[in-house]
Amino acid sequence: MAVALFAVALAPAAVQAAPARPSAHVYLMRGVLNVFSLGMDQIAARLQQQGIQTSVLNYLSWASAADEAAAEYKSGRTKIIILVGHSSGATILPDMVARLSQEGVPVKLAIGLDSVFHTSLSGRVGRYINFYVANGAGTRVERSRNFQGTVENVDVENVPGVGHLTIDKNELMQRKVIAAIDAAVASGPGAAQPPEGPGEPPVARKPVRSASPPRTSGPRRASAVN
Repeated sequence: MAVALFAVALAPAAVQAAPARPSAHVYLMRGVLNVFSLGMDQIAARLQQQGIQTSVLNYLSWASAADEAAAEYKSGRTKIIILVGHSSGATILPDMVARLSQEGVPVKLAIGLDSVFHTSLSGRVGRYINFYVANGAGTRVERSRNFQGTVENVDVENVPGVGHLTIDKNELMQRKVIAAIDAAVASGPGAAQPPEGPGEPPVARKPVRSASPPRTSGPRRASAVN
């Protein structure tokens, strides 16, 4: 009896497990030729260190990536879908959002880095952030009348060292992208509205116009820029 009581006394106390974060998958879309958007790989590596699943793909495979994301969400393996794209990879993000919306699959967050063609959004996304270089190749993203979600066009032309070919590799921009992703994952499947990170210089925000020009369907290839 004494031995039994002694064993109970030495037994480790039960430790309450920390709640698991919702499973998230971040799809990072490169631009043309797979050689100019290596910042997507850097962001992916940093997210993987945090335990967030990532896939880095060329923009030409956007349709199959959207289908994969839809299948994962419907199977329950993934609860949060996040899209990030650079250059042509940013240009096709609205197509991915629309395709997933047609499948009834929500996109929690989408972040474009200097889309090279004027695009408009349809379907549904919790938060869409379009970082663009107004004095360079980048363009704004507009909302169509059937779009549901929030859109932020953020002009980063005054951020030191940021241009079309460097926006994805710039340390400050990578921190902004990762901070937005971390906030989206932490807040769960609902909408995410994280504030600017502390200690970062402000960037100019421009309002989104209500009207938007017609847009052709499917991705468009950029011949002169990534």
